Amino acid sequence: MIKEKIEKLKKQEITSKQNIESFLKVIKEKNKEINAFLYVNKGAVKQAEIVDEKIKNGKAGKLAGLAIAVKSNINVKGMPVNCASKTLENYNATFDADVIKKIKQEDGIIIGMTNMDEFACGMSGTSSAFGKTINPKCHERIPGGSSSGSGAAVAADMCDIALGSDTGGSIRSPASNCGVIGVKPSYGRVSRYGLIDLAMSFDQIGPLGNDVYGCALMMEVISGKSDYDAISFDKPVEKYTKFNKIEEIKIGISPEFKDMCDDKRIYEIFENLTKKFAEKTKSRIIEKNLKHVKLAVQAYYPIVYVEFFSGTRKFDGRKYGKKIEESCGEEVLKRIIGGKEMSKAEHEGTYYRKALRVKDLIRQDFENAFREVDVLITPVVPAIPPKIGKEITPEVMYFFDALTVPANLAGICSGVVNGEIIDNVPVGVQISVPSFKEKLLFDVMKTWQDLNT
Repeated sequence: MIKEKIEKLKKQEITSKQNIESFLKVIKEKNKEINAFLYVNKGAVKQAEIVDEKIKNGKAGKLAGLAIAVKSNINVKGMPVNCASKTLENYNATFDADVIKKIKQEDGIIIGMTNMDEFACGMSGTSSAFGKTINPKCHERIPGGSSSGSGAAVAADMCDIALGSDTGGSIRSPASNCGVIGVKPSYGRVSRYGLIDLAMSFDQIGPLGNDVYGCALMMEVISGKSDYDAISFDKPVEKYTKFNKIEEIKIGISPEFKDMCDDKRIYEIFENLTKKFAEKTKSRIIEKNLKHVKLAVQAYYPIVYVEFFSGTRKFDGRKYGKKIEESCGEEVLKRIIGGKEMSKAEHEGTYYRKALRVKDLIRQDFENAFREVDVLITPVVPAIPPKIGKEITPEVMYFFDALTVPANLAGICSGVVNGEIIDNVPVGVQISVPSFKEKLLFDVMKTWQDLNT
């Protein structure tokens, strides 16, 4: 666990160098099969030696000596930021994203760049131009995406903590499928400066880890206002790792999510675990209708298509990389063409505007629910993830976003905790709280973890 490891690093019972070298050994042994990393930091050991000197002198930061994996759409100076695409295959970042600056200031060591669905377009982890990512917990099934490499790296013990980005479930889906913890922050909680985003209205960078403490610690480090990101909010960043035990709260569940679960075993697991959690914490379960969440996917994709099309206009092959339309994969091209068509003058933004109106309705549904409950607990995925090699149709792909997309449309924060195993596949549980109540989210997640381990 991260807290215990940090204590050992501080006391010099293990060194940063030893910690990094142990992960590099695991990566060397496992990555050919798992394909979680697209690039491994050649200077990681030397950086660890510098951190060890800081620890000896009592000047080390919160993340001192920890190995941090980073999704390949987040800029780390001098490392590839290729978005798992041939479009940016030979492009190295020229600056550090805000989150990376903060990690380095706290002496976290970037161990490498992880695999992902190309340009974050997908939920499977199989659309990377550099090969699919394998789920370490269930090799025959998809790890989930688009932050597939980050989820797999944590699950395969290749790093301490990983960063992913979440547009409509891209952190939470691999967290659930790979049996790890994942957090999508409130919209505007974490700076997106230096993220090659999929859709500006939704994207947030967040952590994945093997325990709640590690994710809470990372969120303490990367949260906050940025001068370089206009939508980042000047909200106080609480000490997320100072956990309060949860008791006597009001837990909301929504019947609409039951209808969206194709595999009823998943809903049964969620329901049973939520009831047990409520009993152990002396909490009350209240059924809340979120009547517009069934429209979430229909609202989400027009917005994503239009914003992704707009964002990709810079990949024209002139300043860097290749022209995206001539070098990208099928799913990326589909979204570019779809966004282009929706953006045409004759449509006058009809679909995009309608989708934004539905987005507001969904946000209002959640705001109304949170007036009566403290948290909402829901499933993460509607069915067991498909087997690798099986054709994943657009309908299936979008179906798998149905339970995670609503949180992005509402702008709230959501986290995934461990649930149970079905057919040898981990199935997580999603906990959501109002915007900028990450402290409450981590308190609930930590209490859940403590009661189920």
